[in-house]
Amino acid sequence: MKTSGRITSFCVALPLYLISVSAVQKLDSINDLKKINYGQSVPKHSLILLHWFANTIIINDNGDMRLTFELDRQDYGSHFYSNFEELLNPLPPGYQYYTLGNLYQETSVEFPNYVVNPPREYMGENRDRIIIRVRRWNTRQSVLQSIDEVYITQHYETSNQQGTDYDPAHTYQITTNLLRQLRQFSVGQNQLSLSHLSSRFGMSNDSWKT
Repeated sequence: MKTSGRITSFCVALPLYLISVSAVQKLDSINDLKKINYGQSVPKHSLILLHWFANTIIINDNGDMRLTFELDRQDYGSHFYSNFEELLNPLPPGYQYYTLGNLYQETSVEFPNYVVNPPREYMGENRDRIIIRVRRWNTRQSVLQSIDEVYITQHYETSNQQGTDYDPAHTYQITTNLLRQLRQFSVGQNQLSLSHLSSRFGMSNDSWKT
């Protein structure tokens, strides 16, 4: 009985990040992305934001993701995210959450024009955001940063009177595989090729108009 008690105590003392399992839905492909109700419950601008992100970070052959911009400078409106509403799993040691995507925040590095001023049917209300889980460690020369989790989410609509909280019902984890697939769509002259993106979703541009 004493041994059983010690085992029970050990299990209770396990760190939360080892026993918590996020209920966030994972999107692994374009086909998974097609199942999301864009234009209704989810802003279509989220597609553009995700496409920009996929083409901005570094993804190596092993699927490791690295940043190409500085979080400490708040590039692209990035800032620390505390996860105070427990939207995501508790963090393991050495990791932090950051959010980015605020189009109106003044920053040293701004989004390209096709993200800030997309075609009218893709314009949103600046509610969509990307959350990244970042591991940072020091070397003799610099601070290295790697990404091991990516999420797309959105603030509640103002009519819901939820303040600036993120909506868990419209929060999705984005895999490296999906980010690679999004890279297939070209950006020419600072403009996303929406016709190619729409065709992969099996619909015309007209059917996306709000």
